[in-house]
Amino acid sequence: MEAAIEIRRLRLRARHGVLGQERVCGNVFEVSAVLTVDYDGSDRLESTVSYADVVETIKREMAEPSALLEHVACRIGQAVCREFPRVSKAVVTVDKLRPPMSAEMERVGVTVSVTGR
Repeated sequence: MEAAIEIRRLRLRARHGVLGQERVCGNVFEVSAVLTVDYDGSDRLESTVSYADVVETIKREMAEPSALLEHVACRIGQAVCREFPRVSKAVVTVDKLRPPMSAEMERVGVTVSVTGR
């Protein structure tokens, strides 16, 4: 059977952005992920994916600066699918909470879908 593991609004500070200042000062980001996982219905961790381990993968990928949020989200999805063979699909959203723009908004973000296996 399939299960959906959801990680919602993991808040991290990182240095992503096209502008040089964003790479120097950094920004606050939220990462959400929905992972489609092969699950056998048992009560053993080995039958699913540890969300704690997935969070560590996300943190590692967020620590590597990128110009584009699309690139960061794609890297996260690919790393999760590669490192956790039970994941058949990862839908990853990366939101920048304080975009450096001359417009008032709550956040900007991107969502990518990566297929594993």
